[in-house]
Amino acid sequence: MGNTYPNPLVGSVIVYDDQIIGEGWHKKAGEPHAEVNAINSVKDKSLLKKATIYVSLEPCSHFGKTPPCSDLIIANKIKRVVIGTMDPFAKVQGRGIQKLMSAGCEVILGVLEEESQELNKRFFTFHQHQRPYIILKWAQTKDGFIAPETQNSREPVWITNSGSKQLVHKWRSEEQSILVGTETAIKDNPKLNTRLWEGKNPVRVVLDRNLRIPADSHLLDGNIKTIVIIDAKTEIPSALKKENIHFEKLNFNLNLAEEICKVLFQHELQSVIIEGGKQTLQTFIDVNLWDEARVFTGKAFFKNGIKAPTFSGKIIEKQEIASDQLEIYKND
Repeated sequence: MGNTYPNPLVGSVIVYDDQIIGEGWHKKAGEPHAEVNAINSVKDKSLLKKATIYVSLEPCSHFGKTPPCSDLIIANKIKRVVIGTMDPFAKVQGRGIQKLMSAGCEVILGVLEEESQELNKRFFTFHQHQRPYIILKWAQTKDGFIAPETQNSREPVWITNSGSKQLVHKWRSEEQSILVGTETAIKDNPKLNTRLWEGKNPVRVVLDRNLRIPADSHLLDGNIKTIVIIDAKTEIPSALKKENIHFEKLNFNLNLAEEICKVLFQHELQSVIIEGGKQTLQTFIDVNLWDEARVFTGKAFFKNGIKAPTFSGKIIEKQEIASDQLEIYKND
């Protein structure tokens, strides 16, 4: 997770006489695809013409950073191809299957199709709906608050434990972007990086309609690609114009969640974690524009403060992280 963007996660296994003779997966964009690694791992290449290749996503048919995998399968005379699901990417989308069939291969499509699509839900959402896969995430107290009524410093008030915090940094390494609103940026001065986990930093996205975020904020340090979404009429001070800071102007009176998604799609971001605060989270919930919600409940009680967002979803996972409870919801 997080290493193959903009490519999907793909695995492949080659079987001869009920024995696995080769396997491989796509490890990083620009490097060989799953089918290439699987074929290269087979010691006795003469067995390939009698073997079956299984692949979780339709083999590509176009020249990108690497040659087409469908051509490689044909060149190695593999006559039976079992595919999890069709590729939704416009440059493939059935063309790989057609090329294989035209070359005389037996193609079986749709084996573990639901699981194969779930594996690449970000990739499918991006190409089918022209928007990123949207993950809502927040932490709340036992009595349902996400922040205290007042905050005395530009530091976050932690509700969850260090184990939950590290898990969130792991999630950041797996997704392409992370978004916060103006109030969170001002009050917490977050870095939104992966300092507690090994992996890529996500692209940071901040809503700042009137550019109220202090110029010395971590989000404006230029260390990580950051998209600042401002109102169409807001002027950009020259001091904030840095190489890694991208300003995008929107009409905040339109459907803001949809407009944000258009910006993220234009930046080719397949996934986003919405980290809040409440108003930002509720903006996406109210127009039903979200795919998954990850909600931590810590052991603290605030008694008053900012209430957690209200939403409805199907719970798909529960786990305990020491004293914290994590619930993951799917939007039906």
